[in-house]
Amino acid sequence: MTIIDNRDEWLAEFKAGWHKIYSETGELNWKAYNLPKNTTTVSGPAVDLSKSKLVVITTGGFYIEGEQEPFDEPDMYGRYDIRLLPSDMPPEDFSISHTHYDHTAANKDRQVLLPMGHLQEMVDAGEIGSLAPNIISFMGYQPDITRVEDETIPAVLAACKEMEVTAALLVPA
Repeated sequence: MTIIDNRDEWLAEFKAGWHKIYSETGELNWKAYNLPKNTTTVSGPAVDLSKSKLVVITTGGFYIEGEQEPFDEPDMYGRYDIRLLPSDMPPEDFSISHTHYDHTAANKDRQVLLPMGHLQEMVDAGEIGSLAPNIISFMGYQPDITRVEDETIPAVLAACKEMEVTAALLVPA
């Protein structure tokens, strides 16, 4: 399955543009960033949520302080790894280490990016079969989409397979 149309062309343009400018100047020039332009739609069969095990995937950069490594690093190339967070842990107990978005709404109410209470209500009402034992969290700031395809997506898929999920809800930050 194709995830990135014209991957090699995109990577060459990325390296010659945004990446080169950042490497040489340390400047984040988003006007030089080449957004991927996919024409291929990735899809699959529909699922019956009332019979599904749903995993929540957030790009909010949540982690468990003192137990897991925070996401942000000193450089601006991003992080491409994931953290697994217990679904039954109160969302307000998770820390955010992703500094590339405004945390105001998430700090006020974690349900904005981790709607676990709302989803549990849907499970209780029979609208969702069950929730996966873990939330998948990663840092949404990932400028190199080839690394997303090579690192982040396989890690997310492996975690989903391990938890035997049949549906996913992506909550972008």
